[in-house]
Amino acid sequence: MIHDYPNRLEAIALDDDLPVAAPRRNRSFMAVILTLIVVSIALAIILPQIDVKALYGRLMQSKPAITAPIRTAQQAALIAATQGEEASIVVEGDAAAAMNAALPFSTAPVESAKPFYLTDTSMTNGEKALRCLTQAVYYEAGFEPVSGRYAVAQVIMNRMRHPAFPKSVCGVVYQGSQRPGCQFSFACDGSLLRAPSPRAWADARQVANDILTGAVASSVGMATHYHANYVSPYWAPKLHKINQLGAHIFYRWPGNWGKRVAFNGVYRGGEFIPLVSSLANINANAEMVGDEAVLTTDIPAPVQDVTDRRAANDVGGRIDPAKTWRLTIPMGSETRAATPAPANVQLQALEAAQ
Repeated sequence: MIHDYPNRLEAIALDDDLPVAAPRRNRSFMAVILTLIVVSIALAIILPQIDVKALYGRLMQSKPAITAPIRTAQQAALIAATQGEEASIVVEGDAAAAMNAALPFSTAPVESAKPFYLTDTSMTNGEKALRCLTQAVYYEAGFEPVSGRYAVAQVIMNRMRHPAFPKSVCGVVYQGSQRPGCQFSFACDGSLLRAPSPRAWADARQVANDILTGAVASSVGMATHYHANYVSPYWAPKLHKINQLGAHIFYRWPGNWGKRVAFNGVYRGGEFIPLVSSLANINANAEMVGDEAVLTTDIPAPVQDVTDRRAANDVGGRIDPAKTWRLTIPMGSETRAATPAPANVQLQALEAAQ
């Protein structure tokens, strides 16, 4: 049978005579190379003619300036009342107790704060944050009920998340400590110069650690302020009174500024513990010994009796007859040890000589 089409071998042979097209990939590669060469030549010609400093200045001017958070007049007034000179205005004694009792508790629901987890456990942030919070719990509420200790720690965490306060734990604790107006009195009244009780310090550290690892003191909600019940600050009526735990009364900001939605601050780290000697008011009650501040408050200067003929550098003690001290060292003859023997020998020799 005769076919009109050649067989397979003949078809292949005929196709071999056709021209072969160049691969598209090679064309694309050459185009890229040529483009880079043209761009390089253009940049070499244009860049020397550009004023880089002027261009940078125009770019920086086009960026929006970073400003402080926008606050209402009421919010600014509240900050001034609680952090400015007015914050030091307090009433004490019976008048303060009467004012505290007359100020009613807020009837609004108490919102619980969100838990906070400090994931940075390095010495740079984690250990310093733990120490600052422990100091605040110990010196502010170390001997208060346990609930009161957790409440103080919660106030510090609430502040750290609120736009009106610093964004680190130590920043909140030591806010205002290097100028008159400490937010927490222990940072300026000399308390830091007194050695803490080991047991109470360990308890305060446990409270601080719990708060930094997710514990929440729901009893004080979104409280950002508190004061002792024996004083009545100028700002107390301006805030919402939430709860009283032990000797402390807790408050939150009024309006939406005191609700959980406003506590949107982000922890920034950068924890810093200032030197005790750098604190604003502490040097009024302390004197520097080397690089350390030593408390002198309530330690009267010793007055040397006129009959005391000791040299100035003689630090030997004297028995104060006004105290109830008694000597408890027995005579040698009053003990059962071997000391009576030489004492008796000496006594016999003295009698014989007489």
